[in-house]
Amino acid sequence: MNIIEYFKKSFEQLPSENGSDGIISLRESAFNAFSKMGIPTVKHEEWRYTRISGLFNKEYEFPLLPDNISEKDLNALRLPGSEQANELFFVNGVFSFSLSVIRSAALIVLPLEEAATNEYKDIVAKNLGHSSNYLKDGINALNTALVHGAVFIHIKKGEITEHPVYIYNITDARSTNIFSQPRSLVHISEHAQVQIVETYTSIGLGESFTNQVMEIIVEKDAMVEYFKIQNDAPHTNQVSSTHFRQVGKSYIHTVLISLNGGIVRNNLNVVLEAAHCEAHLYGLYFPTGQSHIDNHTLVDNVKPDCLSNQLYKGILNDNASAVFNGKIFVQPNAQKTNAYQSNKNVLLSNSAIVNAKPQLEIFADDVKCSHGCTVGRLNEEGLFYLQSRGIPEKKAKSLLVHAFAIDILEHIKLEPIRMYVEQLISERLEFNIA
Repeated sequence: MNIIEYFKKSFEQLPSENGSDGIISLRESAFNAFSKMGIPTVKHEEWRYTRISGLFNKEYEFPLLPDNISEKDLNALRLPGSEQANELFFVNGVFSFSLSVIRSAALIVLPLEEAATNEYKDIVAKNLGHSSNYLKDGINALNTALVHGAVFIHIKKGEITEHPVYIYNITDARSTNIFSQPRSLVHISEHAQVQIVETYTSIGLGESFTNQVMEIIVEKDAMVEYFKIQNDAPHTNQVSSTHFRQVGKSYIHTVLISLNGGIVRNNLNVVLEAAHCEAHLYGLYFPTGQSHIDNHTLVDNVKPDCLSNQLYKGILNDNASAVFNGKIFVQPNAQKTNAYQSNKNVLLSNSAIVNAKPQLEIFADDVKCSHGCTVGRLNEEGLFYLQSRGIPEKKAKSLLVHAFAIDILEHIKLEPIRMYVEQLISERLEFNIA
């Protein structure tokens, strides 16, 4: 059985009671879209530099229940500060209520199927699947078609979530290859505030493919800080899509750190649907070995007087490769938009490759927008200066790389997470700078 047939069988085996009529209808529509579009190839312009079709020549299992994870397993992968955080666990793509810990009264966590039938049903109906308006490919459609074990996260109106929300995506591939599809819908109510940290970890030597989608709705006067950390094994692959809708005047701040994995694709969409919204997007990717990291960002300015700022930096070593594709849209009604985008890359080896494509599409005439990209080597003058002061070459290179990365790291506002990422970067510099 090929993988497409396996997905069809998995779709047919989903429990009929798993979801409201709206979710069932959405799944059926998405599966039809997947059947039509299939797995993206390099002929798809948005996937030109990232080849994932070969990953689907392997056999995977698509679990309908979370695997057995021991407390010892969890303790080995918990992030710093976890004892003061709300901890939400996905295991093989299925949300686990038994493992998760809710410490904040402002936080409500429900099965998505339940939220689709209770007082949150209008929120689910209006927002679930909105990412497909921007991610028009079979991978996004596949996640929606096989929605199962998904979660609805709600921050109460006017509440400040006193504990950050840690979301762990765990793949247990100790006995077989795993295909997992975590799905979450997050609703930030008016005047609410929350910090979200998302991370990915694999257990075992089996291969895995994670196809994750998170859709986040931000209401009027709400604030969201979102941090994503990817530092998984070389035999793991993932497509991770995060889709923000700022439906009221609001503020979002995102930082994405990608350090390791096989093929990693990050889709980050921000749709500014209300006037006076503000969005800040930061990213650092530092692949080594054979890793390939692809970052696609999209900022859609729908209403006027909005501000967005993007800064993504890449450090590439060995035979690693990376992609940065950033798009800014300014719609006709989005006058007085301020939108900025910058991508900077440093190549530490002759065999590292980066493909960068910043883009602007402006349909309004009273805006301030800019974009730019640079690719180069470490500053030779700076390296010479440090060595002339008695600093060994390896240490001097490490200092320059760290100085290049610090612009991103300082935007991680959760201190335990920032220190954790800085330690990961330091370890990477110690062992991967020649």
